Amino acid sequence: MSRTYLLTALLLLPLAAPPALARQGWSGSIGAGAVVAPDYLGSNDYKTRAVPDVNLTYGDLFYISWRDGLGWNLFQYRGFSLSPFIGYHPGRDNTGDLSHFDKVKGGATAGLRLGYRQGPWRYQLEGHTAATGDVDGYQLSLTANWREQLAPDWSVRISPSLTYSSSEWTRDMFGVSVQDAARSGLAAYRPDDGYWRLGLSGSLSYRFAADWSVTGVAGLTRLTGDAKDSPIVSQVGDATQVITGLLVNYHF
Repeated sequence: MSRTYLLTALLLLPLAAPPALARQGWSGSIGAGAVVAPDYLGSNDYKTRAVPDVNLTYGDLFYISWRDGLGWNLFQYRGFSLSPFIGYHPGRDNTGDLSHFDKVKGGATAGLRLGYRQGPWRYQLEGHTAATGDVDGYQLSLTANWREQLAPDWSVRISPSLTYSSSEWTRDMFGVSVQDAARSGLAAYRPDDGYWRLGLSGSLSYRFAADWSVTGVAGLTRLTGDAKDSPIVSQVGDATQVITGLLVNYHF
């Protein structure tokens, strides 16, 4: 199945939505903030970026979020949900330590997500493949989200995760071509295997008005395997990275 056909099929899935569910309205939150994050996955240089933050649901059928992309809950039963989704992979910019490299263009991803809710916990198993851009291959992720209301206006979230990237995905993101090596002075490198990425993130939110909240976020990521051994990580970067930020959201 071609990338174009796969992405088109997912875009057409909402047309099959049951009419009763389609009449439900949007709810959720929209906002923006700033995060301090690495230049690229594996970098040891950090920059501050302005980011949007969108978390919307359309009844029980559709959802849009900065983290989970655009998805459709095609199946729900006793806490379980199954949804195809469209996401985004950022690729890799050619700035800073990688200013002599070719840019890896980002693009859309197409995938399937299995979710399960139990009390304050939500578990997700998902797989997606690149549909556009310069990245090939696939990623598989297992994530657990724990959310608890600490007080009427305070809530906390903790989320460990484990992600596997295929050998093709690893090669596109962490490989160093002969041309890149000649321009940058780093050794040429061709990953042979995929790699695991370990993650832990958390947030603390305060509802300072009826419809407004402020949220502090922090996360830690550790690269392993052929990603960690890449010269763009081992020589000019770092396999362990952190991200911090502050977001302000309007709820409706």
